[in-house]
Amino acid sequence: MNAEDSIFLAGHQGMVGSAIFRHLQAGGYDNIITRTHSELDLSDQKAVQKFFTSEKIDYVIIAAAKVGGIYSNNTYPAEFIYNNLMIEANIIHQAWQAGIKRLLFLGSSCIYPKHAIQPMKEEALLSGKLEPTNEAYAIAKIAGIKLCESYNRQYGTRYRCVMPTNLYGPNDNFDLINSHVLPALIRKFHLAKLAEHGDWEGIHRDEKKYGTIPKDIQESLKSISKQNGKSSLQAGSAIVLWGSGLPKREFLYVDDMAAACLLVINLSDEKYDALRTTQSAASLKKSEPAALKKGAAENDDATMVSHINIGTGSDMTVRELADITKEVVGYKGDVVWDRSKPDGMPQKLLDISRLKSTGWKPEVMLKEGIARTYASYIETFEQGTRR
Repeated sequence: MNAEDSIFLAGHQGMVGSAIFRHLQAGGYDNIITRTHSELDLSDQKAVQKFFTSEKIDYVIIAAAKVGGIYSNNTYPAEFIYNNLMIEANIIHQAWQAGIKRLLFLGSSCIYPKHAIQPMKEEALLSGKLEPTNEAYAIAKIAGIKLCESYNRQYGTRYRCVMPTNLYGPNDNFDLINSHVLPALIRKFHLAKLAEHGDWEGIHRDEKKYGTIPKDIQESLKSISKQNGKSSLQAGSAIVLWGSGLPKREFLYVDDMAAACLLVINLSDEKYDALRTTQSAASLKKSEPAALKKGAAENDDATMVSHINIGTGSDMTVRELADITKEVVGYKGDVVWDRSKPDGMPQKLLDISRLKSTGWKPEVMLKEGIARTYASYIETFEQGTRR
C-alpha cells in the first residue's frame, strides 16, 4: 500500500479495528475511510453496494464482526452466524465488483477442530469437528476464508486472510454477558477489589459505564464486601469463574496483531504465495516431472493454505491467566472455579512458523499487556464518569 491509497477499514471502532487504525496512521496512511454502524450497516446488502459505488477505495481491511465469549456464542448462535456471514459476503462481493486491489479478511483461531493437533498449523482447517460452543461463529469465519479463496480462484482477485489467536488490549469489550475471558477476568477482579474496600458507589459507576453485572456476580461481590476488614474469608466469599480453569489459551496483544496484519497485506504477491506454500507442495515441486509441476501451478490453491496464523506460539492455562490478572488488578481475595460451566476447547495454540519466517514477532509480553489493558480500562472509566 502507498501513503496516498484509500483504505476502507471495516470495524474501526472495535478493539481490533482501532488498533489497526492506529498502526495505519503511524505508518503514514492518511486516506483511511471509516463508517460507524449508524452510518453504514454492513449486514445490509444494498447499503454496502451503495457505499462501494460512491467511494473510491483501493484496499479493504475487514475487522468488523459480531464477537463474544462462550456464553454469548452458545446462547445466540443464529445471530453470530447470520450477522458474520452477511458482513463478510457483502464486503467481499462488493470489493470484487468495485475492482479493489487487495483485501484482508480477519478470522479467528476458533476455525480449527476441537481436537486439532497442537500447535495448530494452517493445514488443520476442516480436518475435524468444531468446538460446539462456538461452532456458529467458527463456520461463519470459515465461510469468509472460503469466500476469499473462491473469488481468488474464479476472478483472479488477491484477497488475503489472517487468523489471529485470542486478542486483548485497549478498547476491549468488558461486558460480562458477552466478553471474552481476559477482559471478563479484568473486570471481575476489579469489581471484587472494589467490593473488598466496600466501594459500592464505584461498583455502581462501573456498571453504568461497562454494562450490567449479572446476579451471581453481584452476590459474590456482596459476600466479599461483608468480609471487609476481617482476617479471613467465609465460605462463598470469593469471585466465581467459569469452568475448571484447565483449558490452555494463547493471548496476543492487539497492537502486535495490527502490526502483523499490515505486514501481511503489504507483502508482494510472490512473498505471500511463498508464505502460503505447504511443505508437501514444496517437496512436490522439487521432485515431480515438469508436466506435473505445471499442473500444480495452474491450481495454486491446491498446494497452498488459504490463510496465515497470527499468535505468540505459547500458551497457558486459564487458571494461570487468572493468577496473573488477579495480581495486576490487585485483588487479594479468593477464586472459585465453577466446573458446571463449559470450558470450551481444551487447547487453542497456533503454529506461527509461517509468520515468524518473515521476521515478525510479538513485542508486548502478557503481564505488561494486561497492565496496559487494565490501565486503559481505568482511564476510560474515569473519563466516562467524571463529573
